[in-house]
Amino acid sequence: MAKHQRSLHWFRKGLRLHDNPSLLAAVKGSKEFRAVFILDPFFVKSSNIGINRWRFLMESLRDLDDGLKQLGSRLYVLRGQPSEVFPKLFTQWKVTRLTFESDTEPYAVKRDDLVKTIAEEHGVEIIQKMSHTLYHPQSVIKANGGTPPLTYQRLLTVLSKMTLPKQPEPALSKECIGGCALPVGSDHESEFGLPSLEELGLDPSNAGPHLFPGGETEGLRRMKEQLARQDWVCKFEKPKTEPNTLKPSTTVLSPYLKFGCVSARAFYHGVQDVYTRKKTHSKPPVSLHGQLLWREFYYIAAAGTPNFDKMEGNSVCLQVPWDTNEELLQAWKQGRTGYPFIDAIMIQLKQEGWIHHLARHAVACFLTRGDLWISWEEGQKVFDKWLLDADWSLNAGNWMWLSASAFFHQYFRVYSPIAFGKKTDKNGDYIRKYLPVLKKMPTQYIYEPWIAPRSVQEKAGCLVGTDYPRPIVVHSDVMKRNMARMKQARATKYGDKSNADTTKEAMTDKKKEGSKKRKTKDTDKTSTSKKSKTLTDFY
Repeated sequence: MAKHQRSLHWFRKGLRLHDNPSLLAAVKGSKEFRAVFILDPFFVKSSNIGINRWRFLMESLRDLDDGLKQLGSRLYVLRGQPSEVFPKLFTQWKVTRLTFESDTEPYAVKRDDLVKTIAEEHGVEIIQKMSHTLYHPQSVIKANGGTPPLTYQRLLTVLSKMTLPKQPEPALSKECIGGCALPVGSDHESEFGLPSLEELGLDPSNAGPHLFPGGETEGLRRMKEQLARQDWVCKFEKPKTEPNTLKPSTTVLSPYLKFGCVSARAFYHGVQDVYTRKKTHSKPPVSLHGQLLWREFYYIAAAGTPNFDKMEGNSVCLQVPWDTNEELLQAWKQGRTGYPFIDAIMIQLKQEGWIHHLARHAVACFLTRGDLWISWEEGQKVFDKWLLDADWSLNAGNWMWLSASAFFHQYFRVYSPIAFGKKTDKNGDYIRKYLPVLKKMPTQYIYEPWIAPRSVQEKAGCLVGTDYPRPIVVHSDVMKRNMARMKQARATKYGDKSNADTTKEAMTDKKKEGSKKRKTKDTDKTSTSKKSKTLTDFY
């Protein structure tokens, strides 16, 4: 093929050299190649991105730059709105081809449409490839008749009629680049180098412990390490992992998948390779494959639902008259609710940027329908700021789920801020780690320090109401009140069918299955058919 293109690859997500089809398309048939990352003021000036996530991003970009160095190239980091940066680059570098990975988030769609228009005006060819998800969301929506599948079972039904996810593409290599010119100036670092956290207006001393370094190298190392645990991979069932272990009981690959440091397809097929070596393995929705398909579920639902991250104007979301209470919201956000299990989770979230999915469920339920009756949109903002793996689609979808606003409708199943944590950490070691003020509290009181006699509190060096707050609500009281309020909200929309999943799709799925009982899709909990079990675990 004659090499005539001057190509530019635009990194956004997909911060990796492996399984990156749009990156490979950039070098194919090109005589000159550059890769850019643009620090968009939409994100740089956003106060809703915490320092831990900025650090993870900067490390990922540094790792990407190191990978390109080994191939003779570099990463060009620029600043400004893409719509203003690209016209200059097109002219200055005489670009004839721009490649990038497709993105389905609303801001990204508008941004990319504008850039494509600008590219067309400059005679620049555009190549977009989808590799951030296992399937192209629009192809699944099309296969479902033009609307996104709104139940997990429906998603599995649609996917069963489609081909399996594509095998990952080979990593960019010197062989791929061939004789393509890789212009790198001697002043590259000063002109196109990465900014420091200080340059972004951040204080590095505010960052938490460095537990999960960013980048493709670390992501692939972590994935390889997890896949080597073949028995664990085959037996993995997400509900059986523990939310309050002192070390993560899951893969913690989510931040690497969010930024595209690790390809979802590479992980999917890596797991599949392990499955083929074993006689039995767990199945979706609880398996590792099942977790990747949950990711697909939310990406697809978000791609086909306007205003997916809001209550109003969101067709899948129950309209709930949530309360506005800034004092209660701040207590939850800062880990000062007076419920040690909830507070320890929120402290871990702020310090480390990651918490177990069941821990996320517990604090989300507490904020919304369980205790505080505050809108899931407020919780979504906090997770978006502090989570390393904050992902627009998954964040909104999971908050709607846990608030029983969409997808999950068994609002009467409430996480207890006392009993739930005890199931996997009776001694309260997790609480002692993240709430050192309670470190000496006897085990029998660690989840309910307010019931400890004053003499016990004094001996433990923690007076409730002085050193640690009293509970901001009485769980047993507000839980009942909130159940009644949720029942009323559902009755307004669904009539008297307040305990049923009344979406058309769910009803269709049930009819297709006939008399066969479908297992609950709320995979973090045990069966709802035994009320006593539900009361013990959650209320």
